[in-house]
Amino acid sequence: MTQETSSFADLGILPSILNAITAAGYEEPSPIQIQSIPLILAGHDMIGQAQTGTGKTAAFALPILTRIDPARREPQVLVLAPTRELALQVATAFETFSAQMPGVKVVAIYGGAPMGPQLKAIRQGAQVIVATPGRLVDHLSRNGGLLSTIKYLVLDEADEMLKLGFMDDLEIIFNAMPDERQTVLFSATLPASIRGIAEKHLRQPKQVKIASKTQTVARIDQAHLMVHADQKVNAVLRLLEVEDFDAMIGFVRTKQATLDMASALEAKGYKVAALNGDIAQNQRERVIESLKDGRLNIVIATDVAARGLDVPRITHVFNIDMPYDPESYVHRIGRTGRAGRDGRALLLVTPRERRMLQVIERVTGQKVAEVSLPDAKNILQARIRRLTQDLTPRVKDKAQQNPELLAHLMTALNCSAEDLALALLAKATEGQAFTLDGVEREQPVIIPRGRGSEDRGSRAGRDGGERRERRAPLALSEGKVRCRTALGNRDGVAARNLLGAILNEGGLNRDAIGRIQIRETFSLVELPEEGLERLLSKLKDTRVVGKPLKLRRYRED
Repeated sequence: MTQETSSFADLGILPSILNAITAAGYEEPSPIQIQSIPLILAGHDMIGQAQTGTGKTAAFALPILTRIDPARREPQVLVLAPTRELALQVATAFETFSAQMPGVKVVAIYGGAPMGPQLKAIRQGAQVIVATPGRLVDHLSRNGGLLSTIKYLVLDEADEMLKLGFMDDLEIIFNAMPDERQTVLFSATLPASIRGIAEKHLRQPKQVKIASKTQTVARIDQAHLMVHADQKVNAVLRLLEVEDFDAMIGFVRTKQATLDMASALEAKGYKVAALNGDIAQNQRERVIESLKDGRLNIVIATDVAARGLDVPRITHVFNIDMPYDPESYVHRIGRTGRAGRDGRALLLVTPRERRMLQVIERVTGQKVAEVSLPDAKNILQARIRRLTQDLTPRVKDKAQQNPELLAHLMTALNCSAEDLALALLAKATEGQAFTLDGVEREQPVIIPRGRGSEDRGSRAGRDGGERRERRAPLALSEGKVRCRTALGNRDGVAARNLLGAILNEGGLNRDAIGRIQIRETFSLVELPEEGLERLLSKLKDTRVVGKPLKLRRYRED
C-alpha cells in the first residue's frame, strides 16, 4: 500500500466500518493510518512511533474491528492505555467506528469507577476491552481467565505507561494472555525499556514512524469554555449574547444534535438552520446561499455536511461538540479567518475531554485560552447595547417618525409620552429579560470545577497532611449534608474518583453533589439531604481505587 492512498475504502476496511467513519466526519486516512492499517490487517505485529494527534487510534481500531468476530461474545481485543482519560477516549472511538456492527460491545476499565458495571459488561460479552493496567490487574485478581480469549493486543502510549510505573502490571497482563495473539505497540519515543518489551512480547514486528506536524492557525483567536455536556445549550445561548459575530458555523457530532441546537437557537430569535447528511443537496445549497447573503446568520452542522462550505462572512466557528481529532479541529476552525480577516473559534470542553484539548494545543502549537461563561451582568449589558444600536438610527431618522400617530395614541390611551414609550419598549423586548435576576433564570448553567480544585486538594494532603487534617470544613452548601469516607490522599484518592463513583452508583446528576474535600486520612462529600439514607444504601458496596467507599453522614459536633 503506497503513501498515495487517499481513501479509507482502498485500505480493505469493512463497508459497515467505512459507513460509520464517514458518518463521523472522517474524510481521508492520515499517514499513520495509511501505513499501519494494511500491516495490521495482514496480521503482523507492529511498532508505531507516533505522537498523540496523528490519528493513531483509528490506525489500530479500524483494522482490528475489521478482523474480529462479532458473533463471539467474549473478549477478543485488549487496548491498554496509561490514563483514565485516554482509555475513555479510545473506547469512545471504538464505539463510534463500530456503530454499524451489530453485536459489537466495548467496555472501558479504569480506576476510580465502580467495578460492578465493568464486570457486568464483560459478562455480557464485550469483545473490546480498553483498560488502564492497574484496574485490569485488579480484575485479573478476581478472574484469572479474563484475558484467555484475547486475539489482539494494543499498547497505546507505551512510554507513558512505563513512566507511570506500570511495568510490573504489564508483565502480569502479558502472562494472562495467549501467546498466539497479534500485538501492536504505539509509543511517541522508543527508549530501551520499550524496545525490551517489543523484543520479549512481539513477533518480528514491522515498524512505522510518523513525524509530528505542527499545524498553525495564526489569524484565528481561539478560546475554550469548560461545561457539563447537559449544559451545552444554555452555554451556547449565553456566549452568543456577548459574541460580536457576523456569521457563524457551529459543529456538533450527530444529525439529531444539529436539529436540537438549531431549534433551541431559533426559539430565541436567531436566524439559524441545521445542516446534516439527511439534508437534500438542493436544500443544502439554499442554506449556504442564505448564509452568504445574510438571510441566515448561523448554521449548525456535522463535519460531513460542512464539507466544502466556504462562506467569507463567517467570523466565528463554534465547536459545540469536541472534534474526534486535532486535524478535524484545524479543518473546522479554518472556515473563519479567510482572506486576511481575523476569525474567532470557540470550543466547549466537557471534563472528560480535557486531554483532547491538550492534544489540540500540542498539535497546533497554540494555547487555546480558557474563558469564563458570561454572567448575568455581561449579558444584560450586551442586550442593552444591542437595543441601543437598533434604536439609534430610528431616533435620528426624522423622516420615518409619525408625530400624528404618537398624539393619537396618547389621547386614545390617556397616557403620557413616557408611559407610551415604556409600553412600546416592553413590546419590543418581549421574550427577553432585562433584569439581572431574569437573565439568570433564563439560562442557568453549572460550570465544572477546574482541575486546580482537585489537584490542590491532593497536593495539600501530600505536602502538609497533619496541618490540613485540623483545618475546619468549608461552609456547607444549601440543601446539602456532609458525608465522610475514610479514604483520603494516603489511599491515592482524588476528588474526581469520588465524584465518578457516586455519580455512577448513586444515579445522581452532577449538580446534586456539592463540594468534595480531600484530606490525608479521610474525605468529605456534600450530598443532598433529601433521600440521603436511600442514596447511602445504594453506595454501600461501592469501591474506589479498590477500597470500600463506606460513606457515612458526618457529625461535626
